[in-house]
Amino acid sequence: MNPYQEKIGIKFWAEADRPREKLLLNGRRHLTDAELIAILVGSGSKNETAVDLSKRILSFYNNDLDALGKASVKDLSKFKGIGEAKALSIVAALELGRRRKETAGAELDRITTATEAFEILLPVFADLNHEEFWILMLNRANYVIGKQPISKGGVTGTVADPKVIFKTALEHNATYVILAHNHPSGNLKPSQQDINMTKKMVEAGRVLDLNVLDHLIITDKLFYSFGDAGLI
Repeated sequence: MNPYQEKIGIKFWAEADRPREKLLLNGRRHLTDAELIAILVGSGSKNETAVDLSKRILSFYNNDLDALGKASVKDLSKFKGIGEAKALSIVAALELGRRRKETAGAELDRITTATEAFEILLPVFADLNHEEFWILMLNRANYVIGKQPISKGGVTGTVADPKVIFKTALEHNATYVILAHNHPSGNLKPSQQDINMTKKMVEAGRVLDLNVLDHLIITDKLFYSFGDAGLI
């Protein structure tokens, strides 16, 4: 059967089966992922409903919303039936979902372990296909008083300037700093450059009486702590 043969449009479906009407009648939790995306897409074509189009996109990403969340506007626009406007709607909606997780994570605002720092930082790095370097700034009681991006790089690396890091921390009246960057490759092993940079940061922090408590390397679900590894 030709997958693009003419389909019956959603507007001709029974009202209870249309994604928008289904959401209004039954609530959002009764919709499948494809139906929710179909609402964002808005319309399909004469050969494919918005739901079928959404199923095709999800299938490409193995029905993994985390994988879909990493897709760019350019990536989504490659699908037949998805223009820039529809791709923007999908990317924006998934980004809101990511930020919602970040807001929930912010409730854990006192750090006593590397795991707690990881839980606060994970939403920052979620879905990134490039490296970024961030810092967490803490007060004397180990409460987070801010988090700040320092630099953005490519797939293989980013540059962390000590002057920018400590200037930012001092402006926030921080007592402690936690360094963090991601490895999009999923490899948690620190490079020699990571190790050398961390030693440099720790030494500079001691001079300024602004101690570096840890440096985390973060992937989608795991982390490496220089502190736990005894390298700080």
